[in-house]
Amino acid sequence: MLTQILQSKIKMNKLISTEKKFYYFAYGSCMCPVDLKRTLGENTYPYVIGPAKLKGYKLGFYRYSEKRNCGALDVVKDKNSTVEGVLYYLPLRLRDRLDERETVKFDFVKQIHCGGYRPEKVEVSCQGKLYSEVSTYVVVDKLPQELAPNDWYFNVVLRGAITCGLSEEYCWKLFEHMYSLQHQKKTKKFLAAA
Repeated sequence: MLTQILQSKIKMNKLISTEKKFYYFAYGSCMCPVDLKRTLGENTYPYVIGPAKLKGYKLGFYRYSEKRNCGALDVVKDKNSTVEGVLYYLPLRLRDRLDERETVKFDFVKQIHCGGYRPEKVEVSCQGKLYSEVSTYVVVDKLPQELAPNDWYFNVVLRGAITCGLSEEYCWKLFEHMYSLQHQKKTKKFLAAA
């Protein structure tokens, strides 16, 4: 019985290692392997390569997420900035689920993206290596100004950043930015009620 289980595991590992895969750079809630597992339906820790950096972009909450009723993260081109995130090497069979999570939609008649996010190819550095043709997602219709995250989104983003080993300095910046946005929102509500 034990021999059969071991042989089955060996066969499964061979299957996984021969699967077609793609690189994915996560910078928001998908940095958290536990949260990503919810969407993809399987453990994502084995697919984590490590903390990565995307140069020439900045992070911002430029999308309203109806599902979460709050601001959601986006990356925006900015030559003087760098975004930290997590580099995954995911099986290609999971791409559709990831696209669905990111509300990717394409209008084939107009030839435009019309969902929440659209895929974009970027170049990231991770563990001293440069990876090109890495998939990430950017917001299609960006808000004119940032919208604060709710507490749940705040926590899952920070948990992913810390769990996957983003730099301490970056984690603090991320925390301070999200906290600042939430504080601004609370101040506006207070002033409006006064």
